Amino acid sequence: MPTPLYMDEHIPKAITLALRTKGIDVITVQEDKMVGKSDPELLDRAYELQRVLFTFDDDLLSEAAKRQRNNTPFRGIIYAHPLRVSIGLCVRNLQGICNLGRIEELENQVIFLPLKDR
Repeated sequence: MPTPLYMDEHIPKAITLALRTKGIDVITVQEDKMVGKSDPELLDRAYELQRVLFTFDDDLLSEAAKRQRNNTPFRGIIYAHPLRVSIGLCVRNLQGICNLGRIEELENQVIFLPLKDR
């Protein structure tokens, strides 16, 4: 079963729609009525929903580091800088992560896009 994603509020709709056409289970912050909530609230909500959070927000990296230091669990974050990765590459990378990884493997981790070719 592919890893489910929780899309932060600034993620382009094109990424969400493309992932859904590829069978990835995606919920957006907008659909979940969590727009404008704090970073800790979003990570807590993603944890509650058992979803990995995908974001362009680098402030969430600080929150993840704080949680790692304090041993406060989170489901995982996938981060991409919007000027360093295209929509198509985001979709391909996210699809690969979701189809190959299990959510347990991503817990308390931060993954940066774009992934390096191996």
